[in-house]
Amino acid sequence: MCPVYDERLGVPLRWWALATMFLASMLLAFLVATPLWVALAGTAVLVILVLTLFLGYGAARISVHDGVLTAGRARIPLVHVGEVVPLDADDTRRLAGRDADARAYLLLRPYLRRAVRIGIDDPADPTPYWLVSTRRPERLAAALRRSEPGG
Repeated sequence: MCPVYDERLGVPLRWWALATMFLASMLLAFLVATPLWVALAGTAVLVILVLTLFLGYGAARISVHDGVLTAGRARIPLVHVGEVVPLDADDTRRLAGRDADARAYLLLRPYLRRAVRIGIDDPADPTPYWLVSTRRPERLAAALRRSEPGG
């Protein structure tokens, strides 16, 4: 069965561009100060570190599939999902900062300004809500509402 919603929170193109400029600068600095083989080896290590960091950080997924919401490493059956509210940039910043609840589950990315607040209706779970960054908050909220039992 196909997922109702699926999104990967990959890092934006501008981060890759900045990383490329940083790596070129480091290669130039290494070339000026060290022998060629040291410069190439040092830059190769930095390239591997940047790739690992960006690909790992951007690998987080949000999906609604087979009655389960998955956000990053967390999963919850949709029967325990309560009120779903798509948020604009200001509401996201407020709920992630000043009005945050320390018990909430957060899957936030600094390059995504909007999010969805997903209430949790499970008496056994102390988490009051999930705050999940997304590029398409309205679509995620609609997918969660469509997938609710009886919804």
